[in-house]
Amino acid sequence: MMNITLEVLTAPGCTHCHEFLEYWKTVAAEWPNVTLKETSLMTPEGQALVSQHQIFASPGILLNGELFGTGGVNKEKFIGKLKTLSEA
Repeated sequence: MMNITLEVLTAPGCTHCHEFLEYWKTVAAEWPNVTLKETSLMTPEGQALVSQHQIFASPGILLNGELFGTGGVNKEKFIGKLKTLSEA
């Protein structure tokens, strides 16, 4: 299995951010090759990623440094992408 970096760009009070992070907790054990990094949009690093990836809704979900999605995330597509990246 290939290692995957999952970076979640979050904002204070963001409901979708909280929902995604809670969802990740329920499936993380199935994905030992995925490393989670949470980055606040309020930090300089977060602001740089927002500009770089043109993120207009939170959470911003990056997989191996590439934008996967923003706002509410389709869980089936997310798991499908993890499977594809794991097999690469």
